[in-house]
Amino acid sequence: MNSFTIKDLENLSGIKAHTIRIWEQRYNFLKPSRSDTNIRYYSNDELKKVLNIALLNKYGYKISHIDKMGDVEVKEKIFSLTQLQAQQERIVNDLIQCMIDLNIEKLEDILDDHIRARGIERTITQIIFPYMEKIGILWLTNHINPAQEHLVTNIIRQKLIVGIEGITSSLKVNKTVLLFLPEGEYHELGMLFMYYLLKSRGVATIYLGANIPLKDVEYVVNLKKPDYLYSHLTAVGHNFNFDKFISNITKKFKGTPIIISGLLTNTYEKKIPAHINFKKSFPEVMQFVSEL
Repeated sequence: MNSFTIKDLENLSGIKAHTIRIWEQRYNFLKPSRSDTNIRYYSNDELKKVLNIALLNKYGYKISHIDKMGDVEVKEKIFSLTQLQAQQERIVNDLIQCMIDLNIEKLEDILDDHIRARGIERTITQIIFPYMEKIGILWLTNHINPAQEHLVTNIIRQKLIVGIEGITSSLKVNKTVLLFLPEGEYHELGMLFMYYLLKSRGVATIYLGANIPLKDVEYVVNLKKPDYLYSHLTAVGHNFNFDKFISNITKKFKGTPIIISGLLTNTYEKKIPAHINFKKSFPEVMQFVSEL
């Protein structure tokens, strides 16, 4: 069983830790355990409850009212939400719950149903990407089991690859983007997502994959002369040094603009070289793609 910190609950639900503490004092739906050092931690079931309660609260239900509902009524109310954004958030929460329970069949069914109903691109942008942003936080904090991560990642990877292979775009952009993940970074979903976005918009794309030595990137850059290098950093290994990575790519690729997105861009506090550009949010990523 997983255990989650109050910060995990805040990141996954959008509810501030201070508010969660107030809910604990006033209502009965949360009863966290305590570590030997008196730090709160929460079970799988409590995370699920917070996700459901946060969703209902966001779309108009008072906490005092939700507190009186049973589990069945909570689920009924969630499924009765008609706003498109609420429905999308419900699906993302369902995927998180499937991951926690290792309910892989249900997770795949949810994705397949949405792909059939909305298409692969909407599924990627509305469901998969927001889901990846949330569970990426758990990857960083090591608060999910590696087995959960691998199983879920492989399913989403398959969906993305099918989507990439199925692209038939009539658009043609006279730009080439080389996509790679540096040594120590194996979380490939963000890069596959970028591959899909770029290819679907007619951008010529060179996809090197994960855990690529910079000397190999340099070889391809010298040969193919791409207009941009792009890397998406989610949760690199312990030996990865972000400062060193920035320094090395600055030296090796002085004449090529470099775009970096992903969770780690929000942790970097030093000055960024002029030809390197961080995209710290999904809207910034989409803006980059649209301006090519």
